[in-house]
Amino acid sequence: MVQFSWVNQEDSSKETTMSDYWYEVLSVLHLLAMLSLSQANLLLLPKVPPDGSVLKVAAECRKASIDVFLRAAGYLEFAVQHVLPQFPFELRKDLPLDLTQEVLQALSLQALGQGVNVQLGMAIDSLKATLAVKRRLACEMVTYLGQAHESIMDLPLANRWGEKHKLFIDWKYIEAKAVAYYFHGLILNEGNTEKSSEMAAAALQTAHKLVSESKKACESFHMMPPISRSPPLWDTSMCLAEKIPRDIASKVFIKQHFNNQHKIMQAAPVLPDFVLSLKPDEYRLPPVDPSWNNNVQAS
Repeated sequence: MVQFSWVNQEDSSKETTMSDYWYEVLSVLHLLAMLSLSQANLLLLPKVPPDGSVLKVAAECRKASIDVFLRAAGYLEFAVQHVLPQFPFELRKDLPLDLTQEVLQALSLQALGQGVNVQLGMAIDSLKATLAVKRRLACEMVTYLGQAHESIMDLPLANRWGEKHKLFIDWKYIEAKAVAYYFHGLILNEGNTEKSSEMAAAALQTAHKLVSESKKACESFHMMPPISRSPPLWDTSMCLAEKIPRDIASKVFIKQHFNNQHKIMQAAPVLPDFVLSLKPDEYRLPPVDPSWNNNVQAS
């Protein structure tokens, strides 16, 4: 199992045929997006250092993976905005679930969220990145993956690939919220007021709870056939598994609030809402080949 992307695949035992050239275009765009996500996976697989030190992914590979995620999102965005509208309603009803608008949108948002995840990992590794930068990236990741979660959760993806894809997005969405609340809590604690201290404690308490939920979501994902396993921890995954629990356990002010439950806010503070920085790459269909029927036109 690779680190970041899970590619939803249609049940191979079923075949779909449709005599419409837009269906061919849609299928090719979906294939290009899936190949791009696979390429991003390969770029993000950590290499084992000769000295046995902490696993790392080269900075150039991480930067390259962001470009690949944006390219994948561009293929899917074009499919949703320019190809699906070409289908008559009766044909859209017959599309396989992998090619429906909801799944394509979820995959596009997932790719953007994972691009931000890579940016966040680089920020966590950087001594120059401030808490504010890390919180902004984490909150952006929550927004992207939250929208992907909304797009796909209610779909009847009955085959095992579809269900595993749902569990993947659910897992990564919970992880994103845990990291966002962690950095949000650290910033709130800098307020040096009783109110900000209470809000910080509530945010970090929420992060702690979400870390536990993410572990369960991770297990559910890996146990869903085809059974998979997590790769070695690094970047945001290591932050989630090691840094957050350790730092929260060491915060004296959180322990004080935990021992005085009436001081802890009943609800976690609202995460800040930031303008999303990553956008899908713009994609355009190539010029129409003269051998095509004269009725075929580029979008």
